[in-house]
This record gives sequence, C-alpha cells and structure tokens, in this order.
Amino acid sequence: MTSNILSIGKSGLYAAQVGIDTTGHNIANVNVEGYSRQTVLQQASLATTAGFGYIGTGTQISSIKRVYSSFLDNQVLNSQSSSSSLNNNLTQISQIDNMLADSTSGLTPALQGFFASVQDLSTSPTDARQSLMSSGESLAARFQSLNSQLQTMRDGVNSEVTSSVTSINSISAQIATLNKSIVAASAGSNNPPNDLLDKRDQLVAQLSKFTAVAVGRQPDSSYNISIGNGLPLVMGSQSYQLAAIASSTDPTRIEIGYVTGGKVSSLSDTALSGGSLGGLLDFRTNSLDASQNALGRIAITLADKFNEQHKLGIDANGDPGGAFFNEAAPLVSAGVNNDTGSTAVATATISDSSALTNSDYKVRYEGSPPQYTITAVPDGHAVPLGQSPIATTIGGVDIAINGTSTVGDEFMIRPTIEGAAMFTMAISDRTQIAAAAPIVTSAATGNTGSGAISAGSVSTGFTSASVTPSVKMTYDSTADAFNFDFGSGPVQNVTVTANGAAVAGSPFTPPAQVPYTPGATISFGNVNFQMNGTPGNGDSFTIGPNISGVGDNRNALLLMALQTQKTMESTNGQPTATFQSAYASLVSDIGNTTSELKVTAAAGDTLLASNKAAVQSVSGVNLDEEAANLIRYQQAYQASGKVMQTATQMFNTLLSIGG
Repeated sequence: MTSNILSIGKSGLYAAQVGIDTTGHNIANVNVEGYSRQTVLQQASLATTAGFGYIGTGTQISSIKRVYSSFLDNQVLNSQSSSSSLNNNLTQISQIDNMLADSTSGLTPALQGFFASVQDLSTSPTDARQSLMSSGESLAARFQSLNSQLQTMRDGVNSEVTSSVTSINSISAQIATLNKSIVAASAGSNNPPNDLLDKRDQLVAQLSKFTAVAVGRQPDSSYNISIGNGLPLVMGSQSYQLAAIASSTDPTRIEIGYVTGGKVSSLSDTALSGGSLGGLLDFRTNSLDASQNALGRIAITLADKFNEQHKLGIDANGDPGGAFFNEAAPLVSAGVNNDTGSTAVATATISDSSALTNSDYKVRYEGSPPQYTITAVPDGHAVPLGQSPIATTIGGVDIAINGTSTVGDEFMIRPTIEGAAMFTMAISDRTQIAAAAPIVTSAATGNTGSGAISAGSVSTGFTSASVTPSVKMTYDSTADAFNFDFGSGPVQNVTVTANGAAVAGSPFTPPAQVPYTPGATISFGNVNFQMNGTPGNGDSFTIGPNISGVGDNRNALLLMALQTQKTMESTNGQPTATFQSAYASLVSDIGNTTSELKVTAAAGDTLLASNKAAVQSVSGVNLDEEAANLIRYQQAYQASGKVMQTATQMFNTLLSIGG
C-alpha cells in the first residue's frame, strides 16, 4: 500500500515538474516571433482493482501540445500576402507619382517653357530662335531624365525579382527539410514536435510575405505548399525551385520561371499573386510599363506633329524645314527561343501617332489556322491575323510579317517604349528653324476693286511644285469667278476646292475657272487661302513660293497652335487630347492609383494586425497566466512531495511495528 502511495506521489511530482518546465519554456520564449504557447495534457493513470473497488495509481502526461488554430493561421497568411503586395506596390508607385507630379522636375514646366519659346518666335521670328533651341534641348533633356528614372526603377524591379526568387527557394528548401524531420519525429507517436512545428509555420509565414501560398496539411504532419495557380512548391520532403530568367522577347526584363525536370517554364507576371513579389510584378505590368509607354507616346506624338508642321515651313535660309526633333521607331524583338530555321521577320512603323496607345503587342505563330495571332499587352486578347505575309494596323502602328515561322515563334512590338529616351533635337543651327510659310500671296498693284487675298497656308503633302511657277488668278466679273492659270509647270489636272468641296469641273486642265464665294477657303495642291471683298474685273492675284524665311512668322504661329490642338488619344479617328492634357491624364491615373493603394494598404495593415491579434489571443504567451500556472505547478509539486514524505513515514511506521 505504501509503495502505491509513493508511486502516486512520484507521478504527481513528475507531472508538476513537467508543468513547471513547460511553463518556464513558455516564459522564456514570450518574445520569440511565431512561438505558440505550449500546455501539458495530463490524465489519470489506470486504476488497480480491489475487492471493494478501483484504487487510483496517480497521473501521467499524455502529451505536450501547442495551442494553435490552423483557421486563424490561414487568415494571417492570406492577410500577410495581401498586405505585403499592397505595400510593395504602393512603395514603388509612389516614386512614379512623386516624380511625374513634381511641379519643377515633371514634364509640365518643360512643355510650358518650350511652347512659350515658340510663342516668342511667333512674335519675333528673327530674335527668338536661340531661345527656342535652348527650350527644345531642355524639353528633350526632361523627357530623357524622366525616362532614365523609370528605367532605374525597372532595373530595381529586376534586382528585387531575382532576390525574391532566391529567398523563396531557400525558404521552400527549409520547409521541405523540416517536413522530413517532423514526419520522423511524429512517426508512431501522438507527441508532436511543437518547436519544429512552430519553426515550420514561421517559415511559411515568411514565404507568404513574398507570394500568396496555399497550405495543404497532410495526415503524416507534413505540409504541401502551392503558389500561383496551384504550382507545387513543397511536396513533403521535396521542394521545387523557381528561377529568375530573362524574358524571351526582352532580355532586359527579368521574369519568373518554374523549374521542372531540369527545364524552366516561363510564368506570366499574373501567374504569381500576393506577397511583395506579386505586388512588384503587378506594379511593373500595370504601372511602370504603362507610365514609360505613356511618356514615350507623348514624346513621339509631340515630335511627329511638331516635325510635320515644321517641315511645312521654310527656314531663315529659305530652305524647306526639316525634322525639329528625332523620333523613336517602334522596338521590335524576336523571341530568343524562335526556331533557328525560321525566316520570318517582323517590322513595325508608326503611321498615325494620334492613334498610339500605351499597349505593347505580342505576335505569335500558332501553327494552325489562323496561324498568327496578335495580343495587346498586358490586357488584350489574342486576335487572329492569318498567315504570312501579314500587313495589319493596330493602335496607329503598321505591322508586317514576312517569311516562314515555326510553331511557338513570337515577336514583341513595343511602339512607344523608347519614345522619351530617343527624343532629341534634330537640328543644331538656329537658322534651320522654319518659322516662315513656304508661299506668299499678293495682289497686283493695278487692281481696281477691294478684293483681298489672305496670306495663305499649306498642309501636309505640299511641295514647292504646287506654286512653281507661281499661280495666277484673274477675276471675271461677268462670270463672277476667278480664272486660274497654273502656267506651264508640272502642276496639271489640279483639283481646286472651295470650303472643302471640289469646284465643278475639277479636276480639270488649267486654265480653270472657280466661282467666287467671299470668305471661302480655296485649295489646290495642299495650298490654302481665302478671298474677300469685291474685286474689280480683271483684278489679279498671285500665289507663289516664298524665297526668304526672314521676318515671317506664319509657320511659327501654326507651331504655337499645336500646344492647344487635340493631337492625341484618337477615338473613332478623332484626337481628343492635347500634349498637356495627355500628360495630365497620366499624372492623374498614377495619382488615383496611388491614393487607392494608400487606402487599401492601410485597410490591409489593419486586417493583418487584427488577424495577428486573434492568433496571439489563442497561441500567444500571457505572462500573467504563466505566472499563475507557475504557482499552481509549484504548489502541486510541493503537495506531491508531501505525499511522498507521508508514504515514507508510513513505511517507517510499518517497519517499527514489525520490529
């Protein structure tokens, strides 16, 4: 009997000691991130039977378990991935927002300064040329500077993608190793290796900061972890690797690859969501690419429209105007994995800068009808093109493909990506600024009526042949019409229009007669002018070439008008935005996205903190509670010792009686 009491006291003493050890372990790890509170599970030992009933034999430790909720843990993982994604995206896009919206270093002041110099030129076409040259160089430098900053951010994204992939691979390998250790420690036992489980869960939590994860808890206590659209990252003791690889169509762009069987398959930027890596890829696709393309689009359209008008004037030397700015051509790249036996070549040219968009275009050979498809990147759908040779126009870009391809061959066409980087001055001599119009109009000195001819202008397609030799028109009062004489030059069978409508008999072989309508715009050979007043019979007027560009501001006025003309963002063929409003739209879009991310990121942080607090309330160590447990176990230890002491006294008493 005394031996049974001694065993009971010993079991209680041991149980109290384990309780004190566990409580001390909890207290020691109170500040360890990811540690889950452990608790001792006790149960009564099997009783022994006696004639009068069952006699207890003490207590035993059934297990030491951690206080853990997989449901709450999953909520933390999900909210952690979302918060990391939003905050990384916000951090990145805030840089673009601050850069573009800056009142001194943004594009707006440079644009305003440039067109202010154009206005000065229109006021003083002789004296303001150098100022315009300087303003043009400043505008080009601003475009290049903004693009350089965006390119630096792009390089930073590449570096962060590479480092994130390295971290993910390291964490997944550690989880696989822990899976193996946990399965071995748990085999044939209901006693979980709590500290190993905490360490694994902490690694999974770290992994969720990089990308969204799905955790499959297996019966053998191992974890299966997948990312993206179900890609396995950890399966038991086996981990799979990601790789940072160069894009097949853009070697300067680092993408994510998935390694299987020694081969690397490229993943789209949308394949991995959540986490800092998912937020980074989302930023690059939807904000960085769009911003750099939008800035390039403004640069290309500005250069194109300004050059177009500049070429319609003549410079101070009397020569036709040339390109004022250099324009970037679309960047076309063939996939590095294209079959070496393919002969297909893709080309692209900008045919309508007003219709340019912020999209890039991927052309891929599918190998079955319709063979080629084109997809607008990032959010377009594959559109069939047919088979080579191909000639199509999309977003103001003429795309052509010639030659033969192999299935899987692809080409990337980026119309505007280099627009800002390649925006430079094309002229270096201020005398080459074409401020003057290439034509002059005049009335004969002997005219008797009050008829007046406007200074005239020219439109795209004009050549000096239209007014060489000079065109003369004489008023016939009987017919109330002008007789046109185009001379014996090369301009024959001319179509003359009045207010946009072809005059009866046009086209016709000169001499020709045009009915007189005061105020009507008369056009021929891309020459435009108006007649007003009451000309006298036989009064004549001449439209001829301008042989001197000095002191003439007519083309400068048209160049200045480009500032307020709608030349961008065509809708149904009609431009709807000016250069300034297009840039303001870019700034607004980035600003709105930044503001939305600030709100959603703050909400995500709040949700994450709430979920962590919920986990902490269940799994966290409460020092007050542990102090109470320590006292409880200490008292149990002392009481069990007293039981053993009593058993010893009883045993000694029995011995003394027996003696």
